[in-house]
Amino acid sequence: MIETHELTKQFNDFLAVDSINLSVDAGHILAILGQNGAGKTTTVRMLTALLNPTRGWARVAGYDVVRNGHDVRSSVGVLTEQHGLYMRMTAIEYLDFFGQVYNLSPAARKSRSDDLLEYYGLAEAAKRRIGEYSKGMRQKLALARAMMHDPGVLLLDEPTSAMDPESARLVRDEIARLKSSQRTIVICSHNLTEVEALADQIAIIYRGKILIQGTLDELKKAVLGAPEYEIKFSGEWDASGATLPSGVELLTRTATSLKVRVENPPETNPQILKSLSTAPVMAFQEEPRTLEQVYLKVMADAKGVENVH
Repeated sequence: MIETHELTKQFNDFLAVDSINLSVDAGHILAILGQNGAGKTTTVRMLTALLNPTRGWARVAGYDVVRNGHDVRSSVGVLTEQHGLYMRMTAIEYLDFFGQVYNLSPAARKSRSDDLLEYYGLAEAAKRRIGEYSKGMRQKLALARAMMHDPGVLLLDEPTSAMDPESARLVRDEIARLKSSQRTIVICSHNLTEVEALADQIAIIYRGKILIQGTLDELKKAVLGAPEYEIKFSGEWDASGATLPSGVELLTRTATSLKVRVENPPETNPQILKSLSTAPVMAFQEEPRTLEQVYLKVMADAKGVENVH
């Protein structure tokens, strides 16, 4: 549904996006992470055919973003950081206007608008001017607008910013539901916990270049190394005589626990338990490793290399 090759955008002397390669299948969520100014928004604007690339190409829903810009824009729903809401309109007028932009019939516009306003908890405020809405309400209305034409691709920039926890949860649940209906979604977010829960693929971008991309597990292994496990015993036990399988590195040992690093957990963990069959094993658990740890290390390494040069 989304494919790019060496996608590049240069503004005069400033290289905003540098040779980005992406491939996102239908029914998947890609999260793009990076600092402000890293190139995330410029990438999204090229994927929505609002900016032409300087070099390289991109296809969205099968359409080339340069040659078939109109088709791309018809296939994509976009939630930008600056929503572009028309404050003097009511929510009903606003969604109806965008329904007309997408050539929906009057009946389809009303049905779709009613459903979205109800779903996002805006039905009771539908006849109020948008200028009277709170930040969270405006965010939900902007998301409803992005969904108005039921697009096959959604590009969401900070989809839950300014929302209270209950509303943010509703939006996260909706994003997960939309993915299950074979819709492709790209999220740009600073909320790493949110990305960890939603994304199938993650790309970390810095100064216009993708530093690393893959699944969360792939990123954890590439950046943080093999996973670590703690084995706890229900009482003191002499582990000095235990022979651990190959591919296991012993990190620490106490009278009531072991900590190990395991290269191939699916194959090796059962062997570890077998080697400890006489031990009073109470718990065998992976040490938690988060996307935040991955992100911070990748960014620190990138800045370190930059400082060296």
